Amino acid sequence: MQCPRCQGELRPEELKGIEVDRCASCHGLWLDYAELDQLEDRVLDDDHAKGSLMFRSFRSDLACPRCQQPMQAFNYRAYDLELDFCENQHGWWLDRGEEERVLQIMERRIKDLHRTGSAEQEWARFLQNTKSKSFLKKMRGLFR
Repeated sequence: MQCPRCQGELRPEELKGIEVDRCASCHGLWLDYAELDQLEDRVLDDDHAKGSLMFRSFRSDLACPRCQQPMQAFNYRAYDLELDFCENQHGWWLDRGEEERVLQIMERRIKDLHRTGSAEQEWARFLQNTKSKSFLKKMRGLFR
């Protein structure tokens, strides 16, 4: 296969236990359709917790190395990381280093989920405490 970015040769290699195709020239990365999810799973394997992959897409300047059709681009999970994909579900193109950004975003997502979970627990405790007699007594005292 030819690289959609520079037309260099795509060579198979292993990335975190996944066989991917890397460009020998620009070091971009072609992931077959299921391989982006497999890469994300190295950090976060709960698909529901990952959130939406894309909100909207737009025409890319690249062509799919499998079918040669124009690809689409999108901002990955609403971050400032633009990835390209084949509408025929052949795969995803990641420029050099973007695979690390994907993993960083998944790690950030885990931290955000923990922070959200902690905030929800704190809010639930607060609401539970508002039902106590001592809390209601304090509140009445403020308005007298």
